[in-house]
Amino acid sequence: MNRIFSPDGPLISILNTIADLVILNILTLLLCIPVVTAGASFTAMYYVLIKMARHEDSYVAKMFFHSFKQNFYQATVIWACVMLGAAGFISLNRMFLEDPSMQTMRILLGVVLLILLCGISYIFPLLSRFDNSIPTTIRNAYLMSVLHFPKTVVILLIHGLFIAAYAFLFLRAIPLVMLVGLTLPGYLTAYLFSGIFKRYEGEVGQNV
Repeated sequence: MNRIFSPDGPLISILNTIADLVILNILTLLLCIPVVTAGASFTAMYYVLIKMARHEDSYVAKMFFHSFKQNFYQATVIWACVMLGAAGFISLNRMFLEDPSMQTMRILLGVVLLILLCGISYIFPLLSRFDNSIPTTIRNAYLMSVLHFPKTVVILLIHGLFIAAYAFLFLRAIPLVMLVGLTLPGYLTAYLFSGIFKRYEGEVGQNV
């Protein structure tokens, strides 16, 4: 019993992890409010989460703002591209949805969306760990999503299940979203990203 409640015990470790996830979630949400800074915020979030998954020293606020500043430019440019791509996809989808004869095109758009989501799910975690140009980061994100496709499916399922749960709970999910809505699914996927990235570390420059 004493072991459970000791400073190095499992209970204290779990509580510390939960506290870190709450602090990180609040920081991420706050830095997402301007919208244009969301990419840098997600990158910084994953920078901390992967350190947590690897049990490395992770002073949440310090590490978050370190990554936020270091990756701000690249993350913001990539985020703008993602938003433009999403806007274009929604516009195309609306156009084809209005025409019942475009069933094949709607299926193709669905496949394109899945491919886009696979790559996007890797981009900000990858940016948080490696120093590369924007084109190289995007290329590597899509290559990794294909080379590690089973894990990519799990990553998408984790995010999809959480999004579905938030949508189902609706207003009741607001407290959960505010506390760990981004960081809890991010923490689960960080273990997967950590294992994937270890295979490539040393081949490209790492962030510090």
